[in-house]
Amino acid sequence: MKVRFFMMGLLLAGALSASAQPDSTPNRQTMETLSLTQEWDKTFPKSDRVEHTKVTFHNRYGITLAADLYKPLDAKGKLPAVAVSGPYGAVKEQVSGLYAQTLAERGFLTLAFDPSYYGESGGTPRYLTSPEISTDDFSAAVDYLLTREDVDSAHIGIIGICGWGGFALNAAANDPRIGATVTSTMYDMSRVNANGYYDAMSADDRYELRRQLNERRTAEYRSGVYERDGGVVDPLPDDAPLFVKQYHDYYKTPRGYHRRSPNSNEGLNKLNSLAFMNMPILSYISEIRTPVLMIHGAEAHSRYFSEDAYKRLQGDNKRLMIIPGACHVDLYDNLKVIPFDEIDRFLQEAFEGQQ
Repeated sequence: MKVRFFMMGLLLAGALSASAQPDSTPNRQTMETLSLTQEWDKTFPKSDRVEHTKVTFHNRYGITLAADLYKPLDAKGKLPAVAVSGPYGAVKEQVSGLYAQTLAERGFLTLAFDPSYYGESGGTPRYLTSPEISTDDFSAAVDYLLTREDVDSAHIGIIGICGWGGFALNAAANDPRIGATVTSTMYDMSRVNANGYYDAMSADDRYELRRQLNERRTAEYRSGVYERDGGVVDPLPDDAPLFVKQYHDYYKTPRGYHRRSPNSNEGLNKLNSLAFMNMPILSYISEIRTPVLMIHGAEAHSRYFSEDAYKRLQGDNKRLMIIPGACHVDLYDNLKVIPFDEIDRFLQEAFEGQQ
């Protein structure tokens, strides 16, 4: 009954607004035409067991997203589907594509997409991230998958890697259409931006950071030019922390470098931190009812993000898997470390439970 009255209130508010300010703009979503690279330019080899195509779809903010669709070769009928994105500051030709292609080899139809504002996806200004829009990109991927005739609409899951692990949990909390969620080497982008690593920042530290960022905001508005954060530091300073050296080993070497990846090049917009500092993305993850598998390396500097988020999940269909000896970036591309057997099994069991 409460939900009914709430919805009636929203409809009434919309009707009053419409009557006060008539608008003849068509209520129709249109998509930007993107220029997509057709050659294979991934950081991993192309599988001969998978059909690969480029596709586009839009989110509810009107941004057109670019994606790689992976489908088991000669597959017939409707398939379970999985949308994949991340890491934060990476593109679909890197980690998410590897995850997507590997799962397609195992029978899933998968979609590795570039987030709004970077890679081959649309959105301006470039290199932004947003607590709301970055989360909605997952739901937009679900929108697209639900329109495909070869997708089993009752069996759609998502995988978020690194910072997109946090967005995946946020999306799962808000979107019951998501039947299963996997996070790999997750970051809580709100927490790390507001509190720093290991929650070392004080309220005074946060105030000073806000002051500096808003001074930059004023300067950028005056100049009309925004600055990027530089990506992964290169060359490495002698005193770089181990995890920074590990990032460098992936993003700045032939192992994982990609020309469209912000982390591999000049980085993301310097002002991205502002929104995350005030908008915690994991506020409602205790309300996720569908299965969740969280995966993290035992030696990862970021391990505490997954462990603390897992404690807030409710229900016996949630699991935390810690990989012995693995660091953060081992879960990017180390096929001996990434537990694809377990991810496959988790998704299959989650979908079977939703028959």
